[in-house]
Amino acid sequence: MPSGPDSNRLLTSLGLGLLKRIVFALVFTLMVLAAVGWNQYQSVLDLPKQRLALQQPTTFTVPAGYTASRLVQELSERQWLDEPLKLKLLFKLQPELTKLRSGEYEIRVGDTLEALLDRLISGRSVQYRVTLIEGATVKEMLEILANNKQLEKTLSATDAVTLSSELNLKSDSAEGLFLAETYYFERGTSDRELLLRAHKMLNDVLDKHWQSRDEKLPLKTPYEALILASIIEKETGLSSERGQISGVFIRRLNRGMRLQTDPTVIYGLGDRYQGNLTRKHLKETTPYNTYRIPALPPTPIALVGEEAIVASLNPEPGKALYFVAKGDGSHQFSDTLEQHNRAVREYQLKRRKDYRSSPEAN
Repeated sequence: MPSGPDSNRLLTSLGLGLLKRIVFALVFTLMVLAAVGWNQYQSVLDLPKQRLALQQPTTFTVPAGYTASRLVQELSERQWLDEPLKLKLLFKLQPELTKLRSGEYEIRVGDTLEALLDRLISGRSVQYRVTLIEGATVKEMLEILANNKQLEKTLSATDAVTLSSELNLKSDSAEGLFLAETYYFERGTSDRELLLRAHKMLNDVLDKHWQSRDEKLPLKTPYEALILASIIEKETGLSSERGQISGVFIRRLNRGMRLQTDPTVIYGLGDRYQGNLTRKHLKETTPYNTYRIPALPPTPIALVGEEAIVASLNPEPGKALYFVAKGDGSHQFSDTLEQHNRAVREYQLKRRKDYRSSPEAN
């Protein structure tokens, strides 16, 4: 082996060459690892674009307290997602994706993980609906709610007085205190929550139209307007007639005349009414018999929609003081008692075979 300065230069040269090869190998290895790592990182970020492996649409339920870890587990168990570990890493990288809201969510075939997470984070859950019908009484309304399978049942009331107490309303009776409307809600919403919402909507609508009323109307409070609206609601289902009927009742109130409206008598009879209103019924004194009392009844007699409220506060001008059902769902309006009696003979005493008191359904 050579010795001396030349030997040292050779060893140094060999050492440097080995070191370069080692450094090159390390750099190459790090580059490979970096490339692999970047690809893995990118695949985690791209995970939301992956389609869920659904064979048919389904409803996905997220209960209260549901965690991101539970979501990873459930997606893996349902075999909707092949790489649950990547989803865990995604939640670590983007913790804002873990803020899931409880509810029922509709998942469709072809949906991506991103679509699912977007629904769960935004809370756009499945919405159910229930319609509180115009002209329905509290008793009928409670039956509608009881038959709705998605509402949670918490109320025990079966009548207007008890319901008012259960809901802590500022009224002896809950009759008519809910806006007739279609309401959308999530599964698990209670009947109490829905009715309080309907009550607030009624107050909002009533207050809005009360503020713009003609102050010369013989209605002292918004509640009196609601009572009148409920009578209008029961008298006709035709939007075109509500203002006319309101006009008749307002003119009667201004003149101190009895309203003489059958729906109030029927309401006052309660369960005793079996579909046939008799002369005896009309002579019976009850707080709701407007053939006997010279004023509005003490409470509304049914649920109302916004149109009836508008009509009660915006009566159409005219001279008519009477109206009678014509048998086709509409009414004949008369200015005088003589005209009215003729209309009664024509439309009531000689009833047509296809007579009906309400408009034909579309």
